[in-house]
Amino acid sequence: MNDTIRLIFLGDITGRQGRTAVKSYIASLDEKPDFVIANIENASHGFGLTKKNYDDLSANGIDCFTSGNHIWDKKDIHEYIDDVKNLVRPINYPKGTQGVGTQIFEIKGQKLAVLNALGRVFMPPIDSPWQVVSEEIERLKYSGVEHIIIDFHAEATAEKICFSKYLAHTYNNDENALIKGFFGTHTHVQTSDNQIYKGMAYITDAGFCGAVDSVIGMDFETSLRRLSTSLPERYEISESPIAQINGVDVLIDRTKSTQIKRINVKVDNNIGEKVNESA
Repeated sequence: MNDTIRLIFLGDITGRQGRTAVKSYIASLDEKPDFVIANIENASHGFGLTKKNYDDLSANGIDCFTSGNHIWDKKDIHEYIDDVKNLVRPINYPKGTQGVGTQIFEIKGQKLAVLNALGRVFMPPIDSPWQVVSEEIERLKYSGVEHIIIDFHAEATAEKICFSKYLAHTYNNDENALIKGFFGTHTHVQTSDNQIYKGMAYITDAGFCGAVDSVIGMDFETSLRRLSTSLPERYEISESPIAQINGVDVLIDRTKSTQIKRINVKVDNNIGEKVNESA
């Protein structure tokens, strides 16, 4: 029996154009992955996730949802976050915060945990991910979990790189890796440093899924006024129909990750078809 797990991780889904393109992309795949994870903290008009959009994305091929600092921006999140079993919020929010930072799934008879954490450099004050994530991994490794996937939602590239190497050196070796994937999110700009490091699939930032003609998913004119004047300006989502899909395609065996490929696809939302693909 082939027990290799093919996992797709999609960077921050941003607004309607991102949601539409992601659904088209997943439906178009010739070979369906075993598990799809997507960061959805910007999925509903760029800020947060409504229950309606959660239900729609759940019904269209996404198995697990990670998030970040914007997860609380749509107030109905408080009405359903404790009831769903495939959504994680950053684990290093203070104890007592609604939701959970880890969910465990069984895939091909193997236990896989998805963990979400927030960085602290250039980010809102939050509990230390170094301490909280380490404590959670210690708990998971004694609970039968074979694979841990981490979405580290952080601003600074140095923090992402340093934290990933710390975890890989602590929990992985060349023969056996507990942490099979460490994927950065938040900046919406895909990096080209995808690699296997001590059996762990790694990328500093997976990128984002949203309008190409935009400023990280937001309308250019409103972004320009806010950034050039430093005056308050409400960001508006870009409605440009050509959207990009960013993420990574990963193969995992029992002991380590063996492949990580970047996903960089453009989709025309007017017709629901790819217009190009590169990685």
